[in-house]
Amino acid sequence: MQQEVTLFWFRRDLRLEDNVGLYHALQSKFPVIPVFIFDDAILDSLPKNDARVGFIHDSLAKINAQLQENGSSLLIKKGKTQAVWHALIQEFHIKEVYCNKDYEPYAIARDLAIGTTLEANNTPFFSHKDQVIFEEKEITKADGLPYTVYTPYKNKWLEKYKINGGVTEFDATSWYGNFYKSNFDFLTLEQIGFEESSIKVKPHNLSKIANYHETRDFPAIDSTSYLSPHLRFGTVSIRKLVNWAVRKNDVFLSELIWREFFMQILFNFPKVMTQNFKSAYDGIQWLNNEADFKRWCTGTTGYPMVDAGMRQLNQTGYMHNRVRMVVASFLCKHLLIEWQWGEAYFAEKLLDYELSANVGNWQWAAGTGCDAAPYFRVFNPEIQLKKFDEKGIYIHKWIPEFNLGYGKPMVDHAMARDRAIATYKAGILKNEF
Repeated sequence: MQQEVTLFWFRRDLRLEDNVGLYHALQSKFPVIPVFIFDDAILDSLPKNDARVGFIHDSLAKINAQLQENGSSLLIKKGKTQAVWHALIQEFHIKEVYCNKDYEPYAIARDLAIGTTLEANNTPFFSHKDQVIFEEKEITKADGLPYTVYTPYKNKWLEKYKINGGVTEFDATSWYGNFYKSNFDFLTLEQIGFEESSIKVKPHNLSKIANYHETRDFPAIDSTSYLSPHLRFGTVSIRKLVNWAVRKNDVFLSELIWREFFMQILFNFPKVMTQNFKSAYDGIQWLNNEADFKRWCTGTTGYPMVDAGMRQLNQTGYMHNRVRMVVASFLCKHLLIEWQWGEAYFAEKLLDYELSANVGNWQWAAGTGCDAAPYFRVFNPEIQLKKFDEKGIYIHKWIPEFNLGYGKPMVDHAMARDRAIATYKAGILKNEF
């Protein structure tokens, strides 16, 4: 007779602390096996030295070390998710399965399929809200429709947070004794089919956030928290972060609310993954010049702030938020290359790649998204450089040849601005005006 067990399925919540689904799983009357699945549907499209896979593996190793302190261990599987679950059903007498919700289209479809598989096995499948404070249907307009403008969404979000008296954190340490006693083999990165990357995710540092509102626009000041990859993969709790930000810095809190705004936009309007939120912009005639795109990718446009940002991204997997806006605006408006090209490149390179935020921010920069920058707003990279890196500290860090006769800009700003505005005007459907 197999022992009856509960499985907790880790996904975007790679921590034991303040993990809602795990909190509820551990209160099951069956011992809990924690499991993580390296999904071939995702891994097959990644390079073998993808730094994000290495970070996931490192995070799982930390979880496994914590579990071993409680006489348990993490069960790691690799393969097509559906096939893995069919195998797990044969391997264990599974009475319940718990996880935390994921709101991206692929994850929603995956979880529906797994739920059907488990239902056929008479196994209840419980999913919990964990990676957001308020999920897709909790912050709506009076008519129940989703917000598509950030500021009223933020105001409603803050109002509901206050009415709720904050947000509760979930401490499951007193139930750690309910982990299934085991010593599962911990798969190495090589066994998963990957190798170490020279690019690493940096530890997060909340101490730098106190003055976030004063320093956030200056890329030369190392004042960022480096939290974004940790939020993306759930190595930190959004509840702890929000409860901290409410006390410490309103501007930083607003950035966390932007994250949830874009997540509910993606959920309610899944077309934005590949299409303009504003369909009136579908008629824009982009140039989509591949040689120009390559110069943008390699950081050789002749505009120092653009080039420094792209080189930082290529070498580290990070890019400062102010620079991201300049870089994205340059691609879409100076070069007239569709936002989808830039979004795909960022998806490949960013350590903190988050589908909803990446799509949302790229459409914001292109002017085609909800609550986006107006089409006639074209960042001047030279003015941005003077305002936010006046001494050239950021530029010199990423462009060591800057003082040795740096190349001329690949396109004149004034010409590019006029061309962009004329192209947008000609392409935007009449009903936009």
